[in-house]
Amino acid sequence: MSERGILVRVADPEEYPQIGALSVDAYRADGQLPEHYAPFLSDVAARAEHGTILAAVDEETGAVLGAATFVLPGSPLAEVSRDGEAEFRTLAVAPGAQGRGIGAALVRACLDRAAGLGCHAVVICTRDVATAAQRLYDKLGFQRAPELDWSPIAGVNLLALRHELAVSATSG
Repeated sequence: MSERGILVRVADPEEYPQIGALSVDAYRADGQLPEHYAPFLSDVAARAEHGTILAAVDEETGAVLGAATFVLPGSPLAEVSRDGEAEFRTLAVAPGAQGRGIGAALVRACLDRAAGLGCHAVVICTRDVATAAQRLYDKLGFQRAPELDWSPIAGVNLLALRHELAVSATSG
């Protein structure tokens, strides 16, 4: 998927260290990095064992500017998805590249990937204090799914959101 000079594609394994570093930097810059989460964000290879790492790259320079982890239900990384749903996690945009539509491009790529796999919805979780992310998801058509809200550790409250997908006759 290409949008405004940004190409979203499956990440190459040699990009994993860069993706891990930019993810930690992005979460830290946004004040969203509980210390226990940094090793998880950094270990992109481990995430890739249980999902698909999507990278947003600058088409001109080839620089990786953002990434997300796309997963299906049953994956050890799946938090709230159920049969027929997909989810993504660890969406991050390099602090110096924010404001270019990279986050939106990653979300759209996840929605397209889910639709292509025949999913009827994409569900995600975002921290209750992540207001910029919540605005982005709202703008892209996600709606609150409070029945799926949860807290992995004290002080970290995750709000669930759902985006219903159009199901074509060919995808069931």
